[in-house]
Amino acid sequence: MNKIFIHIKFNMKIVILAGGCGTRLWPLSRKKDPKQIKSLLGKNTLLQQTHRRIRQGFKESDIFISINQRQLSTVQKQLPRVKLPQIICEPVGKDTAAAIGLAAVLIAKKYPQEILAIVNSDHYIKDEQEFNRVIKLAGQVARDYQDKIVLVGLNPTYLETGYGYIKLGKQMLGHNGDKVYQVDCFKEKPNLTLAKRYLKNWAYLWNPAYFVFRPEAMLLLFKKYLPGQYKILMKIKRSPLKLRQEYGKIKPISIDYGIMEKTKDLLCLPAAFEWADIGHWSKVHDILAEGKKANVVRGKYIHVDGEGNLIYSYSNKLVATVGIKNSIIIETENAILVCPKSRAQEVKKIVEQLEKKKLNQYL
Repeated sequence: MNKIFIHIKFNMKIVILAGGCGTRLWPLSRKKDPKQIKSLLGKNTLLQQTHRRIRQGFKESDIFISINQRQLSTVQKQLPRVKLPQIICEPVGKDTAAAIGLAAVLIAKKYPQEILAIVNSDHYIKDEQEFNRVIKLAGQVARDYQDKIVLVGLNPTYLETGYGYIKLGKQMLGHNGDKVYQVDCFKEKPNLTLAKRYLKNWAYLWNPAYFVFRPEAMLLLFKKYLPGQYKILMKIKRSPLKLRQEYGKIKPISIDYGIMEKTKDLLCLPAAFEWADIGHWSKVHDILAEGKKANVVRGKYIHVDGEGNLIYSYSNKLVATVGIKNSIIIETENAILVCPKSRAQEVKKIVEQLEKKKLNQYL
């Protein structure tokens, strides 16, 4: 086992994935205005917070944004210092495999030797300095192991059934407290019994979906496991003007299902910074509340015997409750959501019903 990291300066690009829809954060998050371009945790949007965080550890010119075409004008307003060549626009959403593949071919065309890191636009990170250190260290490992994809795994700090997990295998590297392991396998969102078992076992880590790699290494995995996507991506790489014509032909699939769960060419760097995926409204309350019984409020709210609630009113209406506890109330101009915090994951089912009934004005 190699026990040292050799610290040599190298170049690295960061891609922020920001093209998703955020259906579990409806009715605020909509197709045209998804959660990442909304201010959920403060004055700035999730995308602005993510870009600022990464800017503390990397050059601004090395940060790219992957978005859906319809978000372009909003993103340019929110991040005016980001130049147009640093924005990767999908003509249509085709899930995470296609978004990552497109970023890999476009960046590899211009920077073929540089390491690429994929991060998400909708995450909460408390220790931002440690986050940037870990991403840089993962880049160093990817540079040294050029045929491997390096993942960042996070030590679970509480019982969680809403995240996917990485199971660690054999240790490959170690130095000054940092270790790198082979990935044994992925575990999907577990039931409560399995989640309790994972929490007690050091070998199971949360999977925040941070991928660090040489573009060529990732594209070889596309060639092996997603050959249809690979052929389309190569056409786009040869002629970027064909992007709109070819990209729509891709069959959508997530990077986890399409590649990561199939390949053995994975390494994992465990990390311990405080992290959360802003995937549903209950998580917003968890992050902002000063205690489980505290109400988190945006807008006008009065209550009688109310506690543990998340109340967001975006239309300046007064929200008033009597005896409401541990609930979510989100009020926008044309929709109101009310649900228990314990069922926040199910908000996406509302969006599915709206799609089936073709109530597009609410999507």
